[in-house]
Amino acid sequence: MSNYNSVTPEFIDELKTLLGEKYVKTDADTLDRYKTDEEADERCFHLPDVVVIPANAEEIAGVVKLCNKYLIPLTVRGGGTGIVDGAIADKGGVVLLMERLNKIIELNKEGLYMVAQAGVRTLDIQAAAKAENLLYAGDPSSSDSCQIGGNLATNAGGIKAVRYGVTRNQVYAVQIVTPYGDIVDLGSPLKKCSTGYCMEQLVIGSEGTLGIITQVTLKLQPLPPYKIDMLAIFHDPMAAIGVVPQLVKAGIDPTSIEYMDNPNVRTTSEYLEFPGAPHIEDGIYVIITIETFNEDELDMKMEQASDICEAAGAVDVLEADERIWSMRRNCLESVSLISKVCTTDDVVVPVDEMSDMIQYIIKTVAKYPFPLRINAHIGDGNLHIVLCKLDLSDEEWESELSRFTEEVYTYAYAHGGRLSGEHGIGSKKAHFLERFTPSGELELMRKIKKAWDPNNILNPGKVFNL
Repeated sequence: MSNYNSVTPEFIDELKTLLGEKYVKTDADTLDRYKTDEEADERCFHLPDVVVIPANAEEIAGVVKLCNKYLIPLTVRGGGTGIVDGAIADKGGVVLLMERLNKIIELNKEGLYMVAQAGVRTLDIQAAAKAENLLYAGDPSSSDSCQIGGNLATNAGGIKAVRYGVTRNQVYAVQIVTPYGDIVDLGSPLKKCSTGYCMEQLVIGSEGTLGIITQVTLKLQPLPPYKIDMLAIFHDPMAAIGVVPQLVKAGIDPTSIEYMDNPNVRTTSEYLEFPGAPHIEDGIYVIITIETFNEDELDMKMEQASDICEAAGAVDVLEADERIWSMRRNCLESVSLISKVCTTDDVVVPVDEMSDMIQYIIKTVAKYPFPLRINAHIGDGNLHIVLCKLDLSDEEWESELSRFTEEVYTYAYAHGGRLSGEHGIGSKKAHFLERFTPSGELELMRKIKKAWDPNNILNPGKVFNL
């Protein structure tokens, strides 16, 4: 366990000399603003001692060196959209904001890549690519507020992963500030490389524990000119899940296959004031996006997908408009209508295990005193389980949630799954990672962290405890 020093006036003064007084915040309102990310449980909140807003990698490197000098923990915060407490300063110390690193540096249309600072919103990355008739394929639900550096830090997934993969599949290179305060470039815009360790991929998904991502080089794709969003509505969840392998085997190559159970359909329609949602009382939604470079191909694949869904038991197949996608993107936010405190888990299993996993969860949750909502990226095996506290006491909620989670994780690992598909571990799941990760794998992680960050300065308490 690391022993940190308290933040002192001397430390604050050195930060102000480095960054300018305007960008070093110690007032109560600012500290209170950054005591949490998307976490709603007040027991998980932690006040930082100081909030800093650097302008570039050089200033970040200076902050890291000062934190090492004074043994002060440092937590990096992107858009604050995480839900596993990854941006909460569990140990106090410094919270470092990335919002001033907000420039797109280069968009290379011939090389099909973009260079951007880590604080650029994902939505702005997508828009800049689209303006040049290109596609940045990373598309998490929080794209309008999350930052691209945070996407890399958590290896965010999103709705297009079934076709294009997760964030790590969209990255050529990163620039990081190491835990020692050095600025290092990792990777290059190459189609292939077999030159030493793949260091950029080690940093991606490390949740700010191995380095602070300051700049990214992202892969771009040609933007398919033809697209359709389809909504297949089912009554049986197993029938809904069953369309996935059939769509894949048919060669349809969908961009997205998303799942919403009926409680999600009803709650999101109320939250968005969309009472005309189709089959609102009993429908299970499967949203399918197909994109092509040929209009005839789109028509053919649309007909194929419709036939497959109907044969699998769909009670209706419609064209989905933006309201349907808005429902899918607001599944998490809509549960605020039910309970102030909820938890969203994102277990991932092999795609062929998804049906059994959902059946197991539905059966298991019947023993527990909280309602269940399930939405999922069913095309890539990533399942979101939403549970609400309702009128349970803190003690009851903690106990029942822990027991339920233990059962679900045990089942998932027994069937080739893992704790998280895209949200990360943060501090919320750190003890479960230590509980379920094979000992040899966990020990390698610990050795890497100790070698890279011997003072345990960067984001301590996240992923696992030292």
